Amino acid sequence: MLDLADIKAVLGASRVTIDVPVAWGEMDALGHVNNVVYFRYLESSRIAFIRSLELDDVRSVNINGTRVGFILQGVQCRFRRPVVFPDMLRVTARLVKIEDDRFTLAHEVISTAQGVVAAVGEGTIVTYDYDNARKVAIPPALRERLAAAGCG
Repeated sequence: MLDLADIKAVLGASRVTIDVPVAWGEMDALGHVNNVVYFRYLESSRIAFIRSLELDDVRSVNINGTRVGFILQGVQCRFRRPVVFPDMLRVTARLVKIEDDRFTLAHEVISTAQGVVAAVGEGTIVTYDYDNARKVAIPPALRERLAAAGCG
């Protein structure tokens, strides 16, 4: 269990933190936020991370005439505490790994009402050449921006 100092450290290490209000309709019959919704929270923080790279378009970037985009290769989430309405969640994204053709982001979903990390997740994003329908190496210009985002 993380204490308040640990949560502040997690927030400080993150490239991106977004605030997401819990909506009443996100709860399921058991009275807590449905597990599927957490994947939307992680998606929103991934998009915020990609936007933080200051690309022209979050869907793809034109590198030397080739349109290189992003495809989610995999995502996982561990649920630690149930979250209920009302709550404000702080969802983080930080770069933890860069490989030849992919990068991995770590996420925390922090319940401000409870003062705890309610879930942790990870997503791996592959760089993809849409014109030729194949994965490609991360272009040097994009790799530089990712490197500048730092691995924490």
